[in-house]
Amino acid sequence: MNLHTPRNPLLVILLTLSTGIAGQHTAVGQEAKSQWVYPGPDGTLVYKKTSLGDWIMDFSYAGYMGGGVALPTVPVKKTVQPAEGDNTAFIQAAIDEVSALPLKDGFRGAVLLAPGTYSCSGTITISISGVVLRGSGSEGDSRSSIKMTVDPHLAIAIRRQSSGTGTQEGQPLAQTLIADGYVPSGTNSFTVTDATGFAVGDVVLIRKQVTESWVKFMQMDDLVRDGRPQTWLPVGRTLTTERRISAISGNMLTLDVPLSDSFDGQYLNPPGVAVVKINPPDRVAQAGIEDLHIESPPQAISHSERHFTAIRVNGEDCWVRDVVIDETMNSVGTNGRRITVQNVTVNRKALHQGASRPAEFAPNGSQILLDRCTVVANNVWYIATGAAYSGPIVVLNADFRGDGRAESHQRWTTGMLYDNVRVTNGGIDFRNRGSMGSGHGWSMGWGVAWNCEAVDFVMQDPPGVVNWMIGCIGESKPMPRPFNNEPNLPLGTMDSHGTHVTPKSLYLAQLAERLGMQALKNIGY
Repeated sequence: MNLHTPRNPLLVILLTLSTGIAGQHTAVGQEAKSQWVYPGPDGTLVYKKTSLGDWIMDFSYAGYMGGGVALPTVPVKKTVQPAEGDNTAFIQAAIDEVSALPLKDGFRGAVLLAPGTYSCSGTITISISGVVLRGSGSEGDSRSSIKMTVDPHLAIAIRRQSSGTGTQEGQPLAQTLIADGYVPSGTNSFTVTDATGFAVGDVVLIRKQVTESWVKFMQMDDLVRDGRPQTWLPVGRTLTTERRISAISGNMLTLDVPLSDSFDGQYLNPPGVAVVKINPPDRVAQAGIEDLHIESPPQAISHSERHFTAIRVNGEDCWVRDVVIDETMNSVGTNGRRITVQNVTVNRKALHQGASRPAEFAPNGSQILLDRCTVVANNVWYIATGAAYSGPIVVLNADFRGDGRAESHQRWTTGMLYDNVRVTNGGIDFRNRGSMGSGHGWSMGWGVAWNCEAVDFVMQDPPGVVNWMIGCIGESKPMPRPFNNEPNLPLGTMDSHGTHVTPKSLYLAQLAERLGMQALKNIGY
């Protein structure tokens, strides 16, 4: 094992403090020191490497504008009053009116909902950059409440009208292959066979093609359920990581954000890992939803049935803040990059029916930050990721209450951090889901649970990969692959089990080191 100290480190005073960061329960003086990330003698973070050179990634790039930037307060350009009957068209017309305004400093304006209840039978959509939907409050007498009515639907969406999800890649503008035999998780630089055609500022996709040898190495080639073969990731599928080039030196490329996955040439060649220059994806940007209450009828049903849901964001540099959501299901989903979801609460009293569960927060994208969010519900996934997303994905200072679990969920998402997450009556998982869900298999690689508290944890290390459980309080449960009686899979890499470590928050410490203490103040710490 080696030690890695980041380049150009800043002195981080907060690392040695025992108070001042939200959501801590360990008494002053009781913190331990992690062997994987810890403050060195001068206060800078020191990282331990695996034998292949992997280390815990810098998660501080998660969030609006790449982390550490205050969410903006956008001037109101249109105010809507609650009306009798269905308000969907009135609110949408106001959004469309503001959407037609010219951009000024990146924004067009906010639509303000005056206090009151707005019955809505359809989805309200922000499809143009620079537009904000703002209520007058999420609680109390002055709140603005979207009351969902008639047939099940989504309450509010930020997304292009022409494309509901995903990245529009377009034709490659330049393409090369990674020349290094092994690229470790956590690094932001590597050598390519030919850097011709690439320039600083280019948007690139790192394309890792699923190969038969990699699937076999991951022990995912023998999934069976009810006598039928199940597919984890089909051979030939491409897993992509979107980044920008920040520096070029000869054939060495440096990226703006570290890589959340490793690339091992012995299992990926041929065809090798490609680096592809593309035009920037056309996403809605600088759009937000804030200061609102959203309510649906109670839903004591299975999430496989049509149901009311609350918010979907597919964009870049977007946000949701200070929203209270009652009774929706699969409530908040994000896709895209550099998105902050802050101070959002989901309350469910109607009990979900069935063994499968809805995901109240689905952080599906890259550089996603869920900050100070809460779920109060039973029989749910508090957090669940989709398939093949590249982090950083951060869940910070969350409070989850009820009989549920926070977990990575599907097919090889990488680079997720649970930081000071509290699960009162449930658990936190980075695990192999085996043949569950038609072959979800290994759901997370290079994930970290840092100073979390739960009843129990199912933390497992995939072949050649680490999932860390550091400073966490709660039982560690050995388990076999689902539908197998034995053997138990390798436990995740545990460090300081039962005792919190310093720094209190890994995300906030990394953010302060990268951008300074003002970055913490910018996001409310």
